[in-house]
Order: sequence, then structure tokens, then C-alpha cells
Amino acid sequence: MPTPHESDGTLMTTMPVGGLTPPAAPPPDGPADLVLRNAKIHTGDPARPAASALAVRDGDVVAVGDDGDVAALLGPGTRVLDALGRRVVPGLNDSHLHVIRGGLNYVLELRWDGVRSLRQALAMLREQAGRTPKGQWIRVVGGWSADQFAERRLPTPAELTEAAPDTPVFVLHLYQSAILNRAAVRAAGFTRDTPDPRGGQIVRDREGHPNGVLLAAPSALILYSTLAKAPTLDDAGKKTSTRHFLRELNRFGLTSAVDAAGGFQNFPDNYATVVELARAGQLSLRIAYHLFPQTAGQELADLRRWIDTVRPEDGDAWLRLNGAGENLTWAAADFENFSEPRPELGPYEAEFEQAVRLLMENGWGFRLHATYDETIRRDLAVFEKLAADGLFPAGNRWLFDHAETVSPASLERIAALGGSLSVQNRMSFQGAAFTERYGADVAARTPPLREMLTSGIPVAAGTDATRVSSYNPWVALHWLVTGRTVGGLGLYPAQRRVPRETALEMYTRGGARITGEEDVKGVLKEGCYADFAVLSHDYFTVPDDDIAHIESLLTVVGGRVVYAAGEYEGVDEAIEPVSPSWSPVARFGGYQASPPPSATGARQADRVAEAVAASEQHRQWRVDRGFTPGRGGPEVFDPCYVL
Repeated sequence: MPTPHESDGTLMTTMPVGGLTPPAAPPPDGPADLVLRNAKIHTGDPARPAASALAVRDGDVVAVGDDGDVAALLGPGTRVLDALGRRVVPGLNDSHLHVIRGGLNYVLELRWDGVRSLRQALAMLREQAGRTPKGQWIRVVGGWSADQFAERRLPTPAELTEAAPDTPVFVLHLYQSAILNRAAVRAAGFTRDTPDPRGGQIVRDREGHPNGVLLAAPSALILYSTLAKAPTLDDAGKKTSTRHFLRELNRFGLTSAVDAAGGFQNFPDNYATVVELARAGQLSLRIAYHLFPQTAGQELADLRRWIDTVRPEDGDAWLRLNGAGENLTWAAADFENFSEPRPELGPYEAEFEQAVRLLMENGWGFRLHATYDETIRRDLAVFEKLAADGLFPAGNRWLFDHAETVSPASLERIAALGGSLSVQNRMSFQGAAFTERYGADVAARTPPLREMLTSGIPVAAGTDATRVSSYNPWVALHWLVTGRTVGGLGLYPAQRRVPRETALEMYTRGGARITGEEDVKGVLKEGCYADFAVLSHDYFTVPDDDIAHIESLLTVVGGRVVYAAGEYEGVDEAIEPVSPSWSPVARFGGYQASPPPSATGARQADRVAEAVAASEQHRQWRVDRGFTPGRGGPEVFDPCYVL
């Protein structure tokens, strides 16, 4: 039984706890359910930007200040948590996360997010092959880039086959490609007679057989349709998977997300899992979701059906509809594969105009996937035409997603039409490819973050996880603040980077604005949701490169402790074990954390380890080619390495 002095203990009305003395009489509106004290709280509230304590009742913040401000709210059942002087921030809100789709598959995926070397990644794959039952696939789906590896390269199909000879392996790399082993090529049904799909390429050997590489050229549909051939979970498994994915997001201080829908996410079928979890009170993350027409040619029919059956803001504080998108019509969507030239879209305006008019006339907001300014300009021309009928600005929330190459002129037009922007750290993972194609000068203003922030347009931040970027929000915040990719490439000069406080605001209140919740979410003040995170390291003072290594030690959503680690381990809500037992998540977890670079000796040790690995790989390369006979024998003369 915990004592009253322990962080998860129960208070007695007359017993002081760490300097807090309960009041002699009970609070008139009832005692707080939870009190956090001894904290460095960044509230996000300009009227009171800093505090050391807060109190929570019925899921909302009821006091913010110091010990004196919260002591009067103590009662017999109040839980008191000591932040131990750590930094506390409002709960993070990813404004563009494919959380619903990601949750349905999370426990089936091997995550290479954060893995430092291809050597380690292949070792994980090899071990997982021994755990995966016959009939199942090993899938590595997003969250990593070859640039993050010490070897700076992708795995080959042969390496995947060597690691897993009999188990199908599908490895997705950004929007660019997928690598399959021989078993996956067979399981996917690819043969020399399989034609290349439109916008994609099946790479073949000299005899015409698929060699295990699929290319988005430029459409990623070939990648996603192949992934869709892998086995899925049953309904119970999807619930368990989703709960563990939400807990993984809570691990990084995420308390809200705006789901951007996406391909292969049908409504209402693929939304059933989060709906059932919401009904059972088992969501640990607040979700605002969008609806995305799935079939080209049927978009208007889908939109009309949804307008007749559901309304934006249907739901509650935990699960609510936010509008349509991120596609309204398939023909209007550009592709974001920076390894390929910008796609030239055909005519799409007529059907697109019908879709936008239908939504605006019926009070629906929407979000639009648009990577390039060429697409944004065409979309804006449609909006300006509808503005003549009074449909813009009309109070409906709408926004552009991504907008990497949006121009100053387009920003002015977006502002005039009442739009918003949601930017993601896709350049963290694709910055090198973009720079190679368009040059460093263009990359330095992609996206034009400073111009966005000074335009008067509401700007929110997110990741676009999970199929490309990692869901770790601190990797995205690191990109905003430092302007560097996961591989360390510097993209932006100092004057084009985002100050830390502004970046955090984009990741808290910024996300709340695009769902119309900025009065209750993204800030810690009386009357707002009690959503916050106690951080492992102080975001405002750590060295720049340490930002990507921050995690939450304690995450609270609506007054519920939904994640706890370190000193708080065991304080959070119970959750069923990961299943199935062979799940990669059961063995490896999710994001693969590493020590912050500033940790004593960590950077040097990493470099030594990488050098040792590279040296051994080079020695084996020489052995394989006959330049070195192996351990103990005389070395064969190799003219390539004679100075």
C-alpha cells in the first residue's frame, strides 16, 4: 500500500505532503483529482507563461500557479505527483498523423525509427524472422531513411533474403521505393508477366524477373497496394494494436492528433476500432478525424453520402469529425516523391470545384494534400471563383497540408481566403533527395517556414507518419529548430529556422486551431483540458541535437495518467500485453531510442562502434573478393589500396 508521500498515494486532509498542507475545510467545488507540483511548467498562456504547480478536476485544469494556489484544492482522494523540477509542457498535438491506419497495423510492424545503422536494422530483421510464424510477413513501414544509417544506404533484396529466407519481408522507404525479399515477391504474386502499374515500376533482372525493388514513379500506389496484400489482424487484435500505438504516442508527450485519413482507410469500416475504444473509454489520445474518398470517379457520391449521415464536430472531446480530406478528388492530388520530377497533373478543376462547393455549402471544412505551389495555385483559383458566390471565407475551417514549395503570392491568397497550413517534417527524411534534385538554395526555403509564420495564416505542425516520417514529434521539432535532416544535412540558415517556443506552439495550440479547439486545448490554464507531459529533458535548454532524443516521463490526458516511465513507472493506467506474442513490438518496442549526443562519451562511443562495424564489413568485402584470405593468412596484394 503506498504511503501518502508517494506519487500515487492518497492524501489525508491534515497530512502535509512535500510542503503542501491540505485545507481545514473541503474546497467548495470539491477537491482536485490530481495535483502536479515542483515543476517548470511552460503553460503556453501569455497571461501566465510559467508556473510550478497545477491542479486538475474532472479532466480540466482548475488552478495554475504555485504550491499556494493548489494547496486549497487538496482532499482525501487527491493524487499528488512531484515533477522533481522537470520541464512540463502542454500535451503535444500532431496536426497531420495517420493515427487510425497506423494503429490498425502497429503490432505487425518492425520499426526502424531511430535505428543508427543498417547492420542493427538487419540484425533486428534476422531475429524477427525466427519469431514470425508461417503465413505472416515482416513489414518495415516508414519512420526511417537510409540517411540515418552509418552506412548511408538501403538494404538490398539479397540482404533481406539472407536475413529471412522463407518469411516474406516488405521494407518501405519513404515515398520512393519498397524492397522485398524473394519470399515477398512470391507472396505478392509478382512474376515476369506482371505489368508495371500506372505510375509505378517493378524493377527486373536481365531475364525480366522481378528483382525485389518497387519504385514509385512517381505514384506510391504500387507500394501501398503491395503492402495491402499482407495479412491483417482480427477485430480484437486491431483494438489491442491501436491501444499500444496510442500508448507509444503518449510516450513522446502526444495527447492529441488530427487524423488525415488516406488511402486504404474506408469509412466507416476502418474507423470502427477507434469508435469502439472511444465508447469504452479506452482512448489515451484525443483524435479529430477526416474522411477521404477512396475510389476515383466516386468522390462526389461519397461526399454526398457523408454529408447526409454525419456532421463536422460530431463526437466528443476524445473522438470527433473534423471534415473531409486530405484528398477530395484523386485527380487533384500531386505526389511527394522528391526523387522523381514534379508530376504534371491533368485537368481536374471541374470535378474539384463541385466537391469544394458541396462541402462549403453544407458547412463542412476540409484539408488538402498539396506539395507543390503549382498545385496550390490551381486550387486557389477554384476557391477564388467560389468566393464570388460568398463561399470563401465563410467560417468553414480549411487548410493546405505539406505546401513545401508554396510561394509568397500563394500565401497572400491563402490568407485572404481564410485558410490555414499544416506543415510536416517530410524534409527531415527527404531533404537530401530534394536538395539533389532542386539544389541547396531552393531547399533552404522549402518549406518557407518564416514566411508562413509572418503571413498571419494559422500554422500547425505534424509528422505525416507513419508510412514515411517517424511519429516521434521531437524529431519534427528538432527539424523546425535546427533545420537539419535525420542524416545531419543542414537545410536552412539560422534566419530561416523556427525559435523553440514558436515551434512548440505550432505543435500544441497550432493543432488545436485547425480543429476549432484552441480555447480548451494546447494551453495550460483554468478551464482547459488537463493534457500535459513531464519531459525527460528540458526542451528549452538542451543542446539543439538533444531535442530529437526527448521523451515524456509522465503523460496526462484529461487528468488520466496514460503513460509513465522512469521515476513514475507503474503510475499509469494498465494495458493488456502486446499480442500476438510474436509481434515485433513485443520484442523490440517502437521507436528505437539512443542516448542524447551530449551524454558523456555517447557521441564518441557511437562513432567508434560505427567505425568498427564499417571496418569489419570492409574486411569481409575483401575476403569475399579474394583480396584477403580470411583470419590468419597472408594478405593478397590489392593495388586499389596502395598509396
